[in-house]
Amino acid sequence: MSEIIPVDVPTVGESISEVQIGSWLKKDGDWVENGEDLVEIETEKASVQIPAPSSGYLQGILKQTDEFAEVGETIASIRVGEKPEGGGGSSDAPAASNSSAPAAPAPAPASRASEKSVGGAAAFVMPAAQRLLDEHSLSASDVPATGPGGRLLKEDVLAYIRSGATRPAAPAPAPAAPAPAPRQAMTAPPAMDAAPAHTLMTEGAYRSEEVKPMSMLRRTIASRLVQAQQTAALLTTFNEIDMSPVMKIRSKYKDAFAKKHGVKLGFMSFFAKAAVEALRRYPAVNAEIRGDSMVYRNYQDIGIAIGGGKGLVVPVLRNVERMSFSQIEGSIAEYARLAGENRLQPSDLMGGTFTISNGGIYGSLLSTPIVNPPQSGILGLHSIQERPIAEDGQVVIRPMMYIALTYDHRIVDGREAVGFLVTIKETIEDPARLFLEV
Repeated sequence: MSEIIPVDVPTVGESISEVQIGSWLKKDGDWVENGEDLVEIETEKASVQIPAPSSGYLQGILKQTDEFAEVGETIASIRVGEKPEGGGGSSDAPAASNSSAPAAPAPAPASRASEKSVGGAAAFVMPAAQRLLDEHSLSASDVPATGPGGRLLKEDVLAYIRSGATRPAAPAPAPAAPAPAPRQAMTAPPAMDAAPAHTLMTEGAYRSEEVKPMSMLRRTIASRLVQAQQTAALLTTFNEIDMSPVMKIRSKYKDAFAKKHGVKLGFMSFFAKAAVEALRRYPAVNAEIRGDSMVYRNYQDIGIAIGGGKGLVVPVLRNVERMSFSQIEGSIAEYARLAGENRLQPSDLMGGTFTISNGGIYGSLLSTPIVNPPQSGILGLHSIQERPIAEDGQVVIRPMMYIALTYDHRIVDGREAVGFLVTIKETIEDPARLFLEV
């Protein structure tokens, strides 16, 4: 008898007792190698992959995408066995050997009907698909299931609805009812009877709704942002920067920089270094309120907002004051890669004394970013646009960027906030300051 090994939700961090199932990387019946990633789970801080505890066939998936599971709960199992010949992890390997008997093709005359009823009735109906079935008064047995393992997907139901296929039309006797047969009844009723079912189906398909549980990460982001709005005295101040000097340096040295360090020279390293200088001059922006005390740090751990597979995440660069330009750019590039693959670890996102968010890469011209508590400040960068400005009594065109600092007014005064942005502006408009420390 084959050994069955459970796949349990591992401990993924202190105080985390519940996770959400992201996506299964393997299907029920697939061959998996020991240590191969099976499923992606999402915690309130990051996404984590659960590896296979042993080589064998994945079976008995108990939790589907978007469902929740407790730490330590069994969500699937591995049936230990021999690897299928041919090296392919075919999910049908065990089943194919058992179903080689030619008896299956027997019900040829009623093949389509039997596929509908048997396949549909036996299929696991995904929640979104069930909602559409209920909305349109359909049965799962009416819709062919195309999902893995015979699952009925939302896309299957939508395709069935759009095809115009409906349940056997009960209103058929209606045209025969108007026996008096006035001249109008010969033309109007048939059209009126046929139209409603079709029109309702079409309208439903284009006006459907899908209810999905909020992800663990999104729930944490939402609660923390609401917490920031409710507990901190947030205020935002603005300034603008002439990006010409940095753009010239970047254009001049980007090829040599990339050749030497293997990473592109971006704007973020300049702003990270400028933020270090501003945080040194105005330490309250780098501090936090802890109870009735104010905690000032003599180091700068700066979070960099990055768009990832699960949305916006903020990995933290530790001790940026000790990092070189190449180290900053290399770390950001690595975090962006991990975020795109949903492989950031909770420790990558924890801590941070200050945050930089660049909405300009998405086209944002101006915004008021929200502080990530318990931090006291966040710097918002925006898109670079050529604008006319006055310079030495003349109107000139320069590539300008608006910058915004949102800060907790309980610990940071307006004078400090304005001075912070002026330091950023002076440093970016005269980058030599970064190297001369003036």
